[in-house]
Amino acid sequence: MKFTNRKYIILISLIIGYFLLNAIRIYNYSFEYNENKSDVAIVLGAGTNDGKLSPVFRERINHSILLYNKNIVDRIIFTGGFGKGQKQSDSRTARFYAIEKGVPENKIIIEEKSNYTIENLEQSKYIMDSLGFKSALLVSDPLHMKRAIKLAKNFDINCNSSPTQSTMYKSSYPRAKQLLYETFYFSLREPLSLF
Repeated sequence: MKFTNRKYIILISLIIGYFLLNAIRIYNYSFEYNENKSDVAIVLGAGTNDGKLSPVFRERINHSILLYNKNIVDRIIFTGGFGKGQKQSDSRTARFYAIEKGVPENKIIIEEKSNYTIENLEQSKYIMDSLGFKSALLVSDPLHMKRAIKLAKNFDINCNSSPTQSTMYKSSYPRAKQLLYETFYFSLREPLSLF
C-alpha cells in the first residue's frame, strides 16, 4: 500500500514538475523579440465584439502597424473568422482599423476561416504559399508566443517571434491566468521528449 502511494506521489510530482518547467520556458520565451526583415507580419486573432476590437487584439494590430511603418514587413496578414452571432469577421475589423491608421489597403491580407491559433496559422501558411511569401514575424502577446511559434513551425512557417510590447495583460492576476492557460495547452500538446 505504501509503495503504491509512493508511486502516486512520484507520478504527481513529475506531472507538476513538467508543468512548472513549461511555465518557466513559456515565461522566459515571452522576452524573445525580433524585428528581422520579413515578408509579412502574421497577426493572431484575439476577438472582436460587434465590429469593435478587443483591447488585446488592438495592441497586436498596433504592433504589426509599427513593424510595417518601420519597413520591417512588407505586408500584414490579419487572422480571425466569425465569432458567434457576428456579421463581420475579426480579421476584417482589424483591416478597417489598420487602414484608418494609414496602412495601405493593398498591403493588408485577411483570412476569415479560422477561430483558433492553430487555424490562424494553418490559413496563414496557405496564404504565404499561395503568394510566395517566405518569411514572417509572428505577432501575439508575449506569453502566447512559445506555443504559437511551436505551432507555426509544425506548419513549416519560417517565422520569428515579435510579441507586442504593450500587452494589455499588465496586472499580476491576468498575467498569471494567461500563463496558466498557455502552460496547460502547451503541455498537453508537447511530449516531454521534445524538450
